[in-house]
Amino acid sequence: MHPELTPATQAMALLVADIGDDQLAAPTPCPGSTVADLLDHVGGLCLAFTGAAAKDPATGSQAPSADGSRLDPDWRTRLPERLDRLAAAWQDDGAWAGLTRAGGVDLPGEVAGRVAANEVVVHGWDLARATGHDYTCEPGVLQAAYEFVQQAVAQNPDGSEGLFGRPVSVPDDAPLLDRLIGLTGRDPAWRPGRQA
Repeated sequence: MHPELTPATQAMALLVADIGDDQLAAPTPCPGSTVADLLDHVGGLCLAFTGAAAKDPATGSQAPSADGSRLDPDWRTRLPERLDRLAAAWQDDGAWAGLTRAGGVDLPGEVAGRVAANEVVVHGWDLARATGHDYTCEPGVLQAAYEFVQQAVAQNPDGSEGLFGRPVSVPDDAPLLDRLIGLTGRDPAWRPGRQA
């Protein structure tokens, strides 16, 4: 059973619509990244993973940037549209089959879909934390993201360059979202002005 990305992309789209211009320079739980940087990254990852679902190697060859100076002026309109297209692309069973390319990396479609789910969930949390919003996630896509990150951490316990930092210790009985966030090297208790 493949995770359904739509609840997570819709949650992020609602969040994006409520981010003010005065919050674009705010720090995020991603070290060294502002809200604007993260929004630019989300736009790029939507394109990359929509291309990966369609098995479009040209679109999947470009790694998403994270540079707020490149943020599209129409980001409040474009990001929700890109998020919708991303979710729709992964509803096709063919997206999950065979090999594809995302961010310049060749990988199985199944893995690319789980990476996309994880990116939307974790960066949704990042943006929510950075801008003072609540964040919840549909259990199916949250579980898929957690399982993906759990496998990645098992292979790279000190973190994965460009993906995750060294895991942060989180109690075993903590909510699944907190455990996922901890595995990605983020502190679930992170708040603006209280960076770890």
